Amino acid sequence: MVVSEIKSPLNVSETPGGCSSSSVHRKELSVFFIESDNRRLALGRGYTGGTTPVNIHGKPIANLSKTGGWIAALFIFGNEMAERMAYFGLSVNMVAFMFYVMHRPFESSSNAVNNFLGISQASSVLGGFLADAYLGRYWTIAIFTTMYLLGLIGITLGASLKMFVPDQGNCDQLSLLLGNCQPAKSWQMLYLYTVLYITGFGAAGIRPCVSSFGADQFDEKSKEYKTHLDRFFNFFYLSVTLGAIIAFTLVVYVQMEHGWGMAFGTLAIAMAISNALFFAGTPLYRHRLPGGSPLTRVAQVLVAAFRKRGAAFTSSEFIGLYEVPGLKSAVNGSRKIPHTGDFRWLDKAALQLKEDGLEPSPWKLCTVTQVEEVKILIRLIPIPACTIMLSLVLTEYLTLSVQQAYTLNTHIQHLKLPVTCMPVFPGLSIFLILSLYYSVFVPITRRITGNPHGASQLQRVGIGLAVSIISVAWAGLFENYRRHYAIQHGFQFNFLTQMPDLTAYWLLIQYCLIGIAEVFCIVGLLEFLYEEAPDAMKSIGSAYAALAGGLGCFAATILNNIVKAATRNSDGNSWLSQNINTGRFDCLYWLLTLLSLLNFCVFLWSAHRYKYRAVETEEDKSRTYL
Repeated sequence: MVVSEIKSPLNVSETPGGCSSSSVHRKELSVFFIESDNRRLALGRGYTGGTTPVNIHGKPIANLSKTGGWIAALFIFGNEMAERMAYFGLSVNMVAFMFYVMHRPFESSSNAVNNFLGISQASSVLGGFLADAYLGRYWTIAIFTTMYLLGLIGITLGASLKMFVPDQGNCDQLSLLLGNCQPAKSWQMLYLYTVLYITGFGAAGIRPCVSSFGADQFDEKSKEYKTHLDRFFNFFYLSVTLGAIIAFTLVVYVQMEHGWGMAFGTLAIAMAISNALFFAGTPLYRHRLPGGSPLTRVAQVLVAAFRKRGAAFTSSEFIGLYEVPGLKSAVNGSRKIPHTGDFRWLDKAALQLKEDGLEPSPWKLCTVTQVEEVKILIRLIPIPACTIMLSLVLTEYLTLSVQQAYTLNTHIQHLKLPVTCMPVFPGLSIFLILSLYYSVFVPITRRITGNPHGASQLQRVGIGLAVSIISVAWAGLFENYRRHYAIQHGFQFNFLTQMPDLTAYWLLIQYCLIGIAEVFCIVGLLEFLYEEAPDAMKSIGSAYAALAGGLGCFAATILNNIVKAATRNSDGNSWLSQNINTGRFDCLYWLLTLLSLLNFCVFLWSAHRYKYRAVETEEDKSRTYL
């Protein structure tokens, strides 16, 4: 598939050339002869559709009724479910595997997994870039899902063959705690990290593309498009949740009954089946052509704006803001984007001067659409950035809450629930919320907001962030109670002993609240980014969410290191001591509550200032801006 970079048209005379400096001074900067495709209203604001869908060979689809829709989306749901099953299966089991099998300290094992999760999510920008620039979403998923499977096979082999793990003889629980077990050799850890990061990069290529590729399967011209899109992202996250539930239950059960090799092998088998289903659905998929390197287009705008930083819009040399004539933009896979008045310094990149000549370089003169793409990417940044805090809290829950559960009674009458199964409860709460979303939440909020879909995307993100504050505040309250209970009943130094009279199911409150927060925040964010991202940068937009998740993982590691250094006393203990009963996890939860509250205030300010993409009406299409 050949993709060329954006270039300015050779014949500049086709662009309008008459404009007095006084008229420019009197009016806002405007675009000459911008003829954009129609942009429909959605929820009372502008919604920008993509381009005409094509088949896998890049040819227009003659009969759209035979492709796309919910049937095609089901194949994509399966791929995402298996990917999330593997992701959460690794996140919940890899810390224990490194500690119990590879004999790594718990702290370093936790940090290693946090870094793996962070790199896996943060590098999703690479997957989004490749999809939007060169490969398209289908081929990006196809390549990286295969890489993901190879990584899982490697992890399975590493857990199954004795040569890849240290000697397990004479290594009981006391020896593990004292660090007396034979440590893993350097080459064994190198192998584990290699296959682990192959898996991570595989996930990074899939994650930003799957939701966008699934949304591509619906017809933008349909009256039901907005409803389908809204339901798609809810069902998409439902598939994510099902994958997590399976990881926290079935995979944990397999590990306990049949060992680590079978547990990781289950993840590999599930990924192989989902890959086969994904490829089986190939004839049904609708595709979008990649639009060339988005990073190059961004760089061209920045360079051109810098070169013309000294040029004035009132100069006698000023011809106008440059845009190609006709309905189509110069960016492959994108419609024209109307000019907006913010970030005026970027408009210098589209400032057409007489000195630009007949063959202007794209590094000196860019189209308005190209400039507006960069503006949109900048405007989007604060919203996903505010979800970094939620990701940080989720990451802390994966480790802190499990450590709490080790000291609590996990029995349900005669059934003992494994501690590693505790994270299944946020998944169950998400499943419940998504099941009741349209029958309960939407009718109630519709009466309050007047929005036919209950709440806008930004409102849902805000609801999620608000609920996360309540969740982490409750976690602090309960941890304070749990710690005092342990000290009063003689468990202060028995941090691996369960307290029979204090049930672990008090943790369900914080788990369920964070599950509710996640479903509102992440689903709303994914839908928001898909709608607001430029047509030729949909995967980059989705990658923003994954990048925020990855930065949250890194932020959790950084925060833990800062807290340990700042709170370490003369005995070497800190808030995050390995003995949870002598540590102060409750103080960390209070700190997270304060940070979450500050983050929520920043989100409210950012959401209030956010400007949705402009609406292009039929009148705009036939009007010449003066």
